[in-house]
Amino acid sequence: MATPALHLADPAEHIEEVSIGALLRQAASDSPDVPALIEGLAGGNGRSWTFAELLTAAEEVARALLTIASPGDRVAIWAHNVPEWILVQYGAALAGITLVTINPALRAQEAKHLLSVSQAVAVVHVDEYRGIDIRQLLTELRDELRGLAHVVSLSEWQTFLAAGDSDAALPEVTADDIAQIQFTSGTTGLPKGATLTHRGLANNPRLSYLRHLPFRASVPIVSPMPLFHTAGSVLMVLSCLQSRSPLVQMHSFDPGLQLELIERYRSNCLAGVPTMLNALLTHPAFATTDLACVEFAFSGGAFVESSLVDRIAAQLGVPVGIIYAQTEASPGITMTSFDDPEELRRTTIGRPIAGVDVRIADPADPLRTLPRGEIGEIATRGFHVMAGYLNNPEQTAQAIDSENWLHTGDLGSMDDAGYLRVHGRLKDMIIRGGENIYATEVEAALGTHEGVNQSAVIGVPDAYWGEVVGAFVQARPGHDLDADELRSYLRQCLAPEKVPTLWWFVEQLPMNASGKILKTELRARAADEVTAEASA
Repeated sequence: MATPALHLADPAEHIEEVSIGALLRQAASDSPDVPALIEGLAGGNGRSWTFAELLTAAEEVARALLTIASPGDRVAIWAHNVPEWILVQYGAALAGITLVTINPALRAQEAKHLLSVSQAVAVVHVDEYRGIDIRQLLTELRDELRGLAHVVSLSEWQTFLAAGDSDAALPEVTADDIAQIQFTSGTTGLPKGATLTHRGLANNPRLSYLRHLPFRASVPIVSPMPLFHTAGSVLMVLSCLQSRSPLVQMHSFDPGLQLELIERYRSNCLAGVPTMLNALLTHPAFATTDLACVEFAFSGGAFVESSLVDRIAAQLGVPVGIIYAQTEASPGITMTSFDDPEELRRTTIGRPIAGVDVRIADPADPLRTLPRGEIGEIATRGFHVMAGYLNNPEQTAQAIDSENWLHTGDLGSMDDAGYLRVHGRLKDMIIRGGENIYATEVEAALGTHEGVNQSAVIGVPDAYWGEVVGAFVQARPGHDLDADELRSYLRQCLAPEKVPTLWWFVEQLPMNASGKILKTELRARAADEVTAEASA
């Protein structure tokens, strides 16, 4: 009988019943003078806080927040990665207030949806971000958002803090309380608000990053990750909190600045989603930056091609840790370990992190578990799974089944040793003449070509085949590519039907703020162009 593709967590694994505020208090108690947060600016002129100073600042924010909101209320933050973002994150956690995170690049109607769905009673914001007048947008939106009682500009931050009562007691916050509402990327429809508990957010970094990556006390970590995303505010912020590592937080991703900060602070890691790591490796300053301090790299948030792992090993001589994560899972689900055999570190997403269950579900019968080796939908269950989508029981029921398994929408397989491989999104599976083709397999093969920097493979509607394979390709600097060359190259490693029929060569691939390629835009462009050609 075939072994089911199922991993159940060790019941002896300790899940801490702790709030984020309690973690901060512990760090301030045992490491009061250790640098905790450094503003990552060019020239080293950023502000900084020790763990003791960070707790003091966060308690001040908590008391100020409690003048405009009550425990259990939701307060949004609409800002880029300024240090106040993290102070608000910790302050809200100490006050028992749920933080609603907003991508600073959103426009009025996009932000209105998030503020409306979350029923935020207040929003903390920067006045301007990359030409977007956020203050003016909020002025326009307030008439439409009757529940939004308070708007706090960071340009008036000290005035806001002064309103807090320094003697006010802070509430008791439990592990079950909702710490954050993180909205899904919305690449397939309106974003949904995932409600994430203190328990999930406190334990997930400890059992993923801190079990598998050498975060060390007093050794800085430079983070380019957006704080409105779990990669930034959970995995990076809360891993550094629990490891007592100084967090050097960049305002936004800039590959040249990230290299400068790593060299200046002697950070031991290279962090980023695959697009960020690609930008670092190809940046002109990479060759002249002293990166001898770097011991490892880590990535996730999108499919990490083995060719990228190989490039980092060749150019930097360090191993790469890979996490498989999803917002609804707080976010880590599986992770590779530096103890894994090299080939498995290159080609898999590792094994389930401690404390979580994972299985491969039959897409046609989601409660059925497939045998090991077969491709199905990755599902997970445990402390890390969201409490649900905010005010959306129907979509919650679609995502979390009757046995409490969160269905990720990703296609994967599990081998006999428990390692998982991702084969793409369910919606990314291309069905050509009745045969399943997985976009990630074609993208991985393209990634081994020396001239390919990144690619995105999609299914394009076809009257005869149903779908054919299309590829959008971004070349590396100094390389000229054409379809004939890449077709010939791929035929050496892929079956003929998997080789793309349609090709587009682009300078940039469209991405959201989390670094994920927006295949919905590419599908629309491909469909429009194919339709136009057919009617010409």
